[in-house]
Amino acid sequence: MSLSAALSAADPSPTPAETETPRVPSLQDAQESATSAAGWVEENWSTWLAIGLRVLLIVVIAAVLRVLVRRAITKLVDRMSRSGQTLEGGGLGGLLVNAERRRQRSMAIGSVLRSVASFLIMGTAALMVLGTFQINLAPLLASAGVAGVAIGFGARNLVTDFLSGVFMILEDQYGVGDTVDAGVATGEVIEVGLRVTKLRGADGEIWYVRNGEVKRIGNLSQGWATANVDVTVRADEDLDRVKAVLSDVAERTSKEEPWNELLWSPVEVLGLDSVLLDSMVVRVSAKTMPGKSLTVERELRWRIKRAFDANDIRIVGGATATEDAPAADPTAGMAAPSAYASSISPQSMAASPLPGPNTTK
Repeated sequence: MSLSAALSAADPSPTPAETETPRVPSLQDAQESATSAAGWVEENWSTWLAIGLRVLLIVVIAAVLRVLVRRAITKLVDRMSRSGQTLEGGGLGGLLVNAERRRQRSMAIGSVLRSVASFLIMGTAALMVLGTFQINLAPLLASAGVAGVAIGFGARNLVTDFLSGVFMILEDQYGVGDTVDAGVATGEVIEVGLRVTKLRGADGEIWYVRNGEVKRIGNLSQGWATANVDVTVRADEDLDRVKAVLSDVAERTSKEEPWNELLWSPVEVLGLDSVLLDSMVVRVSAKTMPGKSLTVERELRWRIKRAFDANDIRIVGGATATEDAPAADPTAGMAAPSAYASSISPQSMAASPLPGPNTTK
């Protein structure tokens, strides 16, 4: 037997009929797969149905609760805006209620409260849905806690500004258009935010004041303002005459437009504010519209000066007045003419030295 025949007999080559072909799933295999899937669904459908119903219930309750809370906040804000109309008092009390300002403040408060309520309700609902799917929330809550602590340390000033802004709006400490003294800056409020308040100063500059930096604030536009004018006259003036002139100026100012609208009370002559040796100060005061005290004071000074000039009442400046001294004599500092000024006068010749002896021969 040859070598090739021996190799052929030891390792016969496979025939095409003997090669393996891919197995095609039969109908029986498909039936078995469907049966197993149906069995799995049959075993777990109650669990998935319970999870779905639980998620649906959480979402429905959260949506209903959100609607109810937002509606309650809206009613509370509307009641707050209408409460200003029931303030007791006279005409001045009614003028203190700014309906438009109360409406704007109520809208701002309602917007903040509704946003906070929606965030809390929907955030809680989302966590409950994740818990329904048996997701471990411990790492998420721990990470959120750590992140919250880090943000709290890094943004503590931001949180302070935000909380201060919320309370400023809730308490209606000031609003747009008010003139305020915030300690760090003084001016007219042009924008009120939850973090920053913008003020326009007297020279036109804009101040950005962080709400957390405001330790005390004085609102010059709420209630009323007071116009005080101090008039300094000489101590020998007739007080009854001075008071009569001031009362006449006050009466005429209170009746003329537009000062009768700016004045919220009659102009009063309060009397002597101080008495010095050579002068006395008479104070005139009146309640004015907020922010108009300086305007009224300037007008009162103008009218008082003209009335005093017409009645020959002199206004002196400063805390004390100086009496008029007579004009100094321009020749008072000049010395009298001397007889020794002329060289030919007898006094000058008598005082001249004697000539010395003649030593010539």
